[in-house]
Amino acid sequence: MSFRRIRAVARKEGLQILRDTRSLLLALGIPMLMLFLFGWALKLDVSDVTTIVFDQDRSAMSRAFIERFDAVEYFNITDFVDTYDEVERSLDRGDARAAVVIPEGFSEDIKAGRDVQIQLIADGTDALTAQVFIGYASVIVSDFSRGIVTESVSRSGIVDTNLPVNVSVRVWYNPELESKNFIIPGLIAVIMMVIAGLLTSLTVAREWERGTMEQLISTPITAPELVIGKLISYVELGFIDFVLSVFVGTLIFGVPLKGSVILLLVLSVIFMIGAMSLGMFISIMTKRQVMASQMAILATFLPSFLLSGFVFPIATMPLVLQGITFLVSARYFVTILKGIFLKGVGLEVLWMEGLLLCVFTALMLVLSMARFKKELT
Repeated sequence: MSFRRIRAVARKEGLQILRDTRSLLLALGIPMLMLFLFGWALKLDVSDVTTIVFDQDRSAMSRAFIERFDAVEYFNITDFVDTYDEVERSLDRGDARAAVVIPEGFSEDIKAGRDVQIQLIADGTDALTAQVFIGYASVIVSDFSRGIVTESVSRSGIVDTNLPVNVSVRVWYNPELESKNFIIPGLIAVIMMVIAGLLTSLTVAREWERGTMEQLISTPITAPELVIGKLISYVELGFIDFVLSVFVGTLIFGVPLKGSVILLLVLSVIFMIGAMSLGMFISIMTKRQVMASQMAILATFLPSFLLSGFVFPIATMPLVLQGITFLVSARYFVTILKGIFLKGVGLEVLWMEGLLLCVFTALMLVLSMARFKKELT
């Protein structure tokens, strides 16, 4: 293998990239555009759930109960209605996404020690909001009930009213449970996978369509030298994209970067070489720019978005799909990014993902070199 020939191919490819200013701007601009759009649009945080109240008791105790909902940022009580039909109409029209129905005799039943049924209604067309509403509303109801029991026991003369079991909840790595903190790292992996695959999917196909491949074939350059030489310039471009994405993620979106920056950059380069080798392999196989770009999007975006664990947890997928995810390099990179960004862990934890990423990259490189033939067809 001649490093001189590799350097010559890399220089030629780099000059082509620099001369094509529109493609260069797109290569640098599209990742930033996608990061801003998805980063701001794709939010899983739920707050200010529009809630209406049908208070049939209208007592001081029922108002105290409602105040507990009003005091929490997750609920936004927008209206008090007088009939059950109004509750249905508000939910049907979408004016409210949840409702609290307090029965008549609420306070009297509680004072008499009788059970009381509170009705919580959630709009199930938005499953995430409905789950959050039910979860937090149930906590408020339980807390209200516990307060009544504690007060009742105190009035009966029992001094020690402490509950025997208490729970101490702590959320590690993302204590505020902000969705951007786990969405942005996963988003960077998906965007880098798509851009890297798309950039190199046109390289060889472009040579065939422009008729310049014949000139390359006539030179003594070998297939590994051509593939490596072409990859170098695109890896440099992808590296700039990745660094810009990390800056945007940390400085603009405020995602914490707790782990080693050097480890992050090294693993990102390995990931991009693998993704770009996949794009190169597609380009070699198709020899047509349009078909190569379409196949590259299909082979990178869908697997990395659906099967990387970025949106859907891999553990909840059917076993067949779980097996297929091992072929998706973005799966390893998503785990690596979340580990380095949020947990601050290193290779002592991420060594398996790093190893599998290296295996994928080596496999894609070998396939690209093996499929490139210096012959006219």
